[in-house]
Amino acid sequence: MTQHGIGIDFGTSNSAAAVFDGENVRLVQLETADAIIPSATYIDRALTSKTGQTAVDQYIADNTGRTVEMVPEVIGETSQFVEGAGDGGGPGEVETATEKIYGAAVTDSSLQGRLFRGTKRLLGDEDVRRLMVFDHPFRLVALITPLLLRIRQSIEADVGSVRGANLGYPVNFEGRDAFSNQLALSRLGEAFGYAGVKEQHFYPEPIAAAVSFLHSNADAQGETLLCLDFGGGTLDFCVLRREGKNFSVVATHGIGLGGDHLDQILFRELLFPELGKGEVWRRRGFDREIETRFPFEEFEDLLVNWAVTYTLNQNRYTTPVLERIATGGSGTQKFERLRDVIQHNLSYLIFARIKTLKADLSTQSMATLDVPEIDLQIDLTRHDFEQMIARPLQRVAEALDETVRKAGLHHDDIDIVLGTGGSSLIPAVKGLLEDRFAGRVVEHDPFTSVAAGLAIANYRGLRFEG
Repeated sequence: MTQHGIGIDFGTSNSAAAVFDGENVRLVQLETADAIIPSATYIDRALTSKTGQTAVDQYIADNTGRTVEMVPEVIGETSQFVEGAGDGGGPGEVETATEKIYGAAVTDSSLQGRLFRGTKRLLGDEDVRRLMVFDHPFRLVALITPLLLRIRQSIEADVGSVRGANLGYPVNFEGRDAFSNQLALSRLGEAFGYAGVKEQHFYPEPIAAAVSFLHSNADAQGETLLCLDFGGGTLDFCVLRREGKNFSVVATHGIGLGGDHLDQILFRELLFPELGKGEVWRRRGFDREIETRFPFEEFEDLLVNWAVTYTLNQNRYTTPVLERIATGGSGTQKFERLRDVIQHNLSYLIFARIKTLKADLSTQSMATLDVPEIDLQIDLTRHDFEQMIARPLQRVAEALDETVRKAGLHHDDIDIVLGTGGSSLIPAVKGLLEDRFAGRVVEHDPFTSVAAGLAIANYRGLRFEG
């Protein structure tokens, strides 16, 4: 039986897995027609789960066009003794009367299931221990285990029994202190254990990407390599120094910034003005017409967090939108779009189109955001896109320079600069690298290099002690 190295890249947005037989790396088919699987779990009222693209599709199907019915939640009960009337008007038996105490209307009575995606971002937060799913408290570990189990089973269908693997993790999980990484790794290890991966070797994602590059480019010139891994949830760096066929890790660095943050900026900048932000709302008062700004700010956070956009389908949100449409006049079409986004649960679809727009702008100077479902087309130039994400780009530049400083090096000391992760393809990010490391920047399997490197590291027995 051939020995295989196994790598699992559980990502914020998507996940991948790979196997290595000592010569060749092969990605594992995790979806029907794709090696990359959405990092998503959907749990229905029967507490059964779906994972990956099936989970996302089920969430969309269950919430498209659904009116949310919020009912009060029972938060307690009071009991008192009540004396009933006896025969002939005399004292009767004492009974206990119980009355339920209701809180605010916060329970969605028609909700079919809950979707969890991006759960990786919560693993380092000590304050987030359990999330309620139909009155059942689910630990974060329980929410990601079904996906990890599916990944392990997919690997076993390819190469046979899986006991151990190298598992990727960001240099820094999102959180407030150094304890966040320890907590997140503990939770992740527990979930992998429940999924049947008993021998766990955690390995930093940017180092794994570098391992994959060095394996595929053994004759690349230079001893010192810097890797930038810009994924959906985090931005990670490492600096390695080659030592013959081996290498040593000089420095690592990471911040909580990813492609998902950029998508939300684009949604706010491009979609909000076309959905009614800044428009006037005229309605009749007792003795005069009242004119105010439409309270769009109440919709904003729910629109850019697509997993909860369906909660806008409540009277408190839909009534003002319909009233504004009924008044007619300038801007009415924008509110018709807002109505359709809410009623048909289109936020996820819009974010998918935004990702396509970003990809198009990586190869074109101008691209179009096309959302025919709401009769909307928006042209965007690469220059305007870069202006919109100027602040995140500045954070990328600062983190990049900090990594070089942590390594005790100057920019001229770096021989090879490797970009990986979907957001590394953004021309402005490439420009930051070229400005500092002219002629030394290379691109390497932006979506699968981490999984491949983890498999190689697992085969070679590579470990990292941070």
